[in-house]
Amino acid sequence: MNKRFGLSIVACIGLAALSQMSIAEQETASADRPNFILCMADDQGWGDVGYNGHERLKTPVLDEMAASCLRLDRFYAAAPVCSPTRGSVMTGRHPNRFGCFSWGHTLRPQEVTIAEALKTAGYTTGHFGKWHLGSVSADSPVCPGNSGFDEWFSSPNFFENDPKMCHNGKPVETRGEGSQVTVDAALRFIRGAAERRQPFLAVIWFGSPHSPHVATAEDRALYKDLPAPLQNYYGEITAIDRAMGHLRGELRKLNIADNTLLWYTSDNGAQGPGSTGGLSGKKGSLWEGGIRVPTIIEWPARIKVAAHSDVAGSTVDIYPTLLDIAGVKVSNQTQPLDGISLLPLIEGQMPQRPKPLGFWVYPEGGRPVRSAELIDELARHQAAGQPLPPDRRDADAATIHEKYSDTDPPGHAAWIDNSFKLHRIPTKSGPASYALFVLSTDPQEKSDLAPTDSARVEKMKTELQAWQKAVIHSLNGGDYRR
Repeated sequence: MNKRFGLSIVACIGLAALSQMSIAEQETASADRPNFILCMADDQGWGDVGYNGHERLKTPVLDEMAASCLRLDRFYAAAPVCSPTRGSVMTGRHPNRFGCFSWGHTLRPQEVTIAEALKTAGYTTGHFGKWHLGSVSADSPVCPGNSGFDEWFSSPNFFENDPKMCHNGKPVETRGEGSQVTVDAALRFIRGAAERRQPFLAVIWFGSPHSPHVATAEDRALYKDLPAPLQNYYGEITAIDRAMGHLRGELRKLNIADNTLLWYTSDNGAQGPGSTGGLSGKKGSLWEGGIRVPTIIEWPARIKVAAHSDVAGSTVDIYPTLLDIAGVKVSNQTQPLDGISLLPLIEGQMPQRPKPLGFWVYPEGGRPVRSAELIDELARHQAAGQPLPPDRRDADAATIHEKYSDTDPPGHAAWIDNSFKLHRIPTKSGPASYALFVLSTDPQEKSDLAPTDSARVEKMKTELQAWQKAVIHSLNGGDYRR
């Protein structure tokens, strides 16, 4: 929870707002609190699982989970690319609120993270795998260690097999299939927490199936009759599936599976050879194929009967859901959340979503983050006993350099209100255009109802405009106490 390196008081107010418990209170309460494991694939599309109808892809573990747990069929990544969605998981807020516009952008240290919040309730916290919200150097204000994680075994971005990682800021080389390496690191942390009987948050973010797609020979062999690109792509997803099976098996051996909530999802829709399951658009777009992602929640103590839901949910909901379950309150909350608790949905008591979901791609480019090169550079500086030159993006993460206008905001935006989805589509000149779809009957977004339902368009348009104005207020620092 320590925010260091000369950050201003403004940068630290989120932590000051967290409710505090005495050590005795934490020990008493923590015994019954569930463990949380948040798993996220990198670029796995909604159709990239057997249970959603893929004819060739082998995902037996995820298929079994989908058949026995809670399957969310309308779950959305908060953004159609990776870093922003990951930021939404950490904060429960749309990533535009803190300037995480695209891939390679960082968190703001002012934001309260899920790891920081749960630590106030006695949780131990760990991050494993892809970070992509800042540096993995320990002296970065937005590394995992300074974003609330006690333990971290992380990569700056995606990775393949034999990945180079950072363990609590120290570069290490590993051997093995990338998803299995990630789960093995997480299990070392989980076993320690189980031995101490301490509730834990383990964030496991896989580096696959992001390009360039390099599956092991064992996994490629399952698809040997297919072209090489598909062998590698499908092989990487099958490897994630196998790693998930290993994780679940070990939780049962440790006798902690029942009281562990395991949440599996993806950071955005399919890319390249991936499948959207027939949905329109792919990674990078706000059409359903760019943001609807496969999602399953397993929690044997509370989810005793298999179920599936068409209620809309999003990665912004993860933060408030976990805090609700753990009974954690962030007192004097000054940072408005875009997510809601899905605990009523988990308990079968949410027939529809009570609050709309906003999406907005702010037109700002991504920033290259080359994992292996960055870790090699960090290793060279540590070997020489020299500090790593600060990445200006990290060093300035708490600083708001630009005043953003809330008039006619640029970029593609969308507003989902249960079955209805309104798109605000920018034009090269003139005002934005609007398109309206009923997702319950038209998930492919083929039949635009905007010309015939102007009243609904106007209502949803007004709501979307108000939300975007509120997002700009946050982006300009309006949520942070001064």
